[in-house]
Amino acid sequence: MAVIDGISVERAGRVATVWLDRPDRGNGFTSAMQVELHRQLSDLDRDEQVRAIVVTGRGRFFSTGADMEPGGSNFAFDEEQTRAARQMMAVRPRPWQLRTPIIGALNGAAVGLGLTFALQWDIRIVNESAKYGFVFARRGLIPEQNSLWLLPRLVGAGAAVELLLTGRLFRGEEAARIGLATRALPGDQVLPAALELADEIATECSPAAVGLTKQLLYQMLAEPDREAAFHREWETFRWAGRQPDSSEGVAAFLEKRAPNFAGSQQVEVRWAQPVDGPAWVVQP
Repeated sequence: MAVIDGISVERAGRVATVWLDRPDRGNGFTSAMQVELHRQLSDLDRDEQVRAIVVTGRGRFFSTGADMEPGGSNFAFDEEQTRAARQMMAVRPRPWQLRTPIIGALNGAAVGLGLTFALQWDIRIVNESAKYGFVFARRGLIPEQNSLWLLPRLVGAGAAVELLLTGRLFRGEEAARIGLATRALPGDQVLPAALELADEIATECSPAAVGLTKQLLYQMLAEPDREAAFHREWETFRWAGRQPDSSEGVAAFLEKRAPNFAGSQQVEVRWAQPVDGPAWVVQP
């Protein structure tokens, strides 16, 4: 298993595991490692054989954040570095726009960038006794990676304000209790639980339905019009009900067998806004 810029990938069936693979540096992120992580996630998302992705850390830590040693990350960007960073961010794949579910298996401590990257993924399972933290204020920085937008939506404004303004560390048990993670488990159970969940998605669920659900879910987080959200969801449901995967899902349930879904997780539907009605779905 080759390690490229601190990232390695292995596959088992329809599940891919992405490793943060710099255990000697606590899986601290360099700029090259960030680029490679997002490249791998994007490539795996385009692979129809991959139906779920797990991201975990090699060794004791999930990630100690940005590697601030020489050769690592540097926050004091000069003008040239700022231009390069803007260009990189403009084209960097957004995890919430990828159709394949991404599960963070936070096997150990994660702080700063090591936690805000995981915040962008769909599901997080944490080590109940490990320490986590949005430590930016204690480093003279502000939170990044879209965390100021998403964290209040996950844990509520009150909890988010406390975590972000204090920069305090908290245990995995608290992360699950406030909704930052879905489960907090003993450290040696984190990755197996994440892989089991990924396999369940990969084998039991329609990839087209999962991809559309993820797409709509994140769009609805930014939809202020509840009525428009209702109609877009309803029309998409009606469209999905006419697809072969819907018939297969019902047949598999009635026949008590494993489903054989053929739809693509990259399926596209287009929504339009008629002048005299709510949003509606146009079949591709």
